[in-house]
Formats: sequence, structure tokens, C-alpha cells
Amino acid sequence: MMIYKDRRKFLKTACMMAGTLLFSKFNDSNAARYVPRDEEEKKVPVSEDLMREHGVLRRVLLSYNEISGRILKGKNFPPEALKNSAEIIRSFIEGYHEKLEEDYLFPRFEREGKMEDLVKVLKQQHEAGRKLTALIMKSVDSKDKRVLKGYIDEFHRMYTPHAAREDTVLFPEFRKIVSDKEYDSLGEEFERKEKQMFGESGFEKMVQRVEQIEKELGIYELSGFTPRLSGKSANNG
Repeated sequence: MMIYKDRRKFLKTACMMAGTLLFSKFNDSNAARYVPRDEEEKKVPVSEDLMREHGVLRRVLLSYNEISGRILKGKNFPPEALKNSAEIIRSFIEGYHEKLEEDYLFPRFEREGKMEDLVKVLKQQHEAGRKLTALIMKSVDSKDKRVLKGYIDEFHRMYTPHAAREDTVLFPEFRKIVSDKEYDSLGEEFERKEKQMFGESGFEKMVQRVEQIEKELGIYELSGFTPRLSGKSANNG
């Protein structure tokens, strides 16, 4: 063992060694709890997850609106675009997104005795939406396109306010009635179910499918929705 003639030097060295050991032990104890930043950022909060799924719904509604407009003007539309749009609604929105709401969100509001009237209407609209989707898929190749247009318009008319009411009322209120732990747990459960039904990156795959439909219909470019206003019109507005 090294003998220090200078007592101050000995104490300084001892303190440095103790500090090194303590820092090493602290690092070891926290290593298991460390979550890489990029991994942490991958976690999507429940409300944001549900809202971005509404984004998929709204983009399909744009395709529905385009097809309805063509029928009104007596123009043709690619049947596969409508079939694929309805299939996304059936599988991703009705079979996945709405099931999450019905299995995890609605029961919690009912147990809390909150927003019961709103939840009741939302559930009724889910049922009506599934019936409309079935009718749309059945009527794609129908000769009477006016009937098909009616189903598409009814679906569009109902789901535009439906999604908006959930985004602005139901989802924010849901965050208030569950604990942070339960909220995080539900996020993990939703992600697990998404992977189970659609594989890895299920949401991203749906967005890509929607993009293909938009390109087929010629409505993919966002700039195409920008109004072309003259200087006079803009000033009067």
C-alpha cells in the first residue's frame, strides 16, 4: 500500500477515489432505466394517436368528395379508388380506430357518468357508418350512381362533425379522467394492437395507401386546393 507523507495529499486522493466509485455505481444503477432519446420520441400519446387516425379518415373523405362531385357532373371515376377508400374505412377506421374508442374510451366515460349523451350518439354513428360503408362497397359497380352518391354524401356529412367533436371535446376530456400511468399504458396497448392488425408501421402504410388513391384521383397535390383569388377578390374578402 502506498504511504502518503503529505496528509493533505492523502485526503485529496482518497476523496477523488471515493467520488469515482460513487459515480460509477450511479451510472450502473441508472443504466437500466435510461431510454434513448429517439426511442422516447417514438411513443405517441393516446389522443395524438387517435387524432392522426382521424387525419387518415379526413383524407379518405376528400376522395369520397371528389368521387361524389364526378358523379354529380356525370363524369367517370376509377372504381378501384372508391373500393380501396371504402376498404381503408372498413379495416383501419371501423375495424381498428373505432374499436379502440368503443373498448377503451367509451366505457370509461360511462363508468364516470360523464358525456353520456355524446358517447351514445358517437356509438350510434359508428353503427350507421358501418352500414353505409357496406352499402358503398356493394354499390360501387351499380349502374345507378345516384344511389351510390347518396351513400357517400351521407357518410361524409356524418363523419366530418363526428371526428371534429371527438378531437375537440371527447379526447381532451378523456385525458382528464385517466391517470398518467393508465394514459401511458393505453398508448402502449394501442400500439400493440396496431402492430397485431397491420404489422410494423401500420399507420404509415395506411397513409401511403391513401396517397396512392389521391394520386389516382388527381387530388394528391396540396397546392391544388389553394384558391386562385384575383387581387380585387382578395381585397374585398
